[in-house]
Amino acid sequence: MNISWDQTSGILRRMNTAGMLKSTQDRLERQEETQKQVDFFEKQKENLKNVACGSVEEIAEKLKMFQSYEDQIASVKAAYNQEQMFHILDESTERGEQIAEAVEKMEPKTSEERMEEMAEEALGIEDGGELEEAMEELGEVVEELTEELVEETTEELTEALPENADEVAQAAGTAEAVQKEAANVAEIPEGYIPFDVRL
Repeated sequence: MNISWDQTSGILRRMNTAGMLKSTQDRLERQEETQKQVDFFEKQKENLKNVACGSVEEIAEKLKMFQSYEDQIASVKAAYNQEQMFHILDESTERGEQIAEAVEKMEPKTSEERMEEMAEEALGIEDGGELEEAMEELGEVVEELTEELVEETTEELTEALPENADEVAQAAGTAEAVQKEAANVAEIPEGYIPFDVRL
């Protein structure tokens, strides 16, 4: 297995995962994680080149560490390959579900389903139904009529107001007189009996 990813491709991959299957996103994450682990052990192997050995025991220890890193890399790659098998199963399951949904949408509709759809459309239950359009038009007409009625009413009132100005003024004067009379009556104490005295 040869895995080669650089840092920029990892960033670009994350940006482009929006429309991918979940299993594909998981696979990309596993690949990135595996590559990080392999890179770590490869770097450890490179660092072994800089280690100076003065005796046969140190050389044997260095070889032992080298072999350990090789084994770690092999186990990481084997684990990745094992996960890939399960990934293929997951991906095929997801694709199968998508295909099943698409097939279900493409199935011919029965006459009952077509009748239900036509009824929903006629009643305006679906977006853009005939009833919804009619209601919008009716709302606009009502709004226009309301504006016209308000304008006509205010015009009629302003025209009628100067003609009735005298009547309104007399009614206001009468109302004021009645109010003063009521105030005078309210000031008379309870039980007061008026009497006339002539001298």
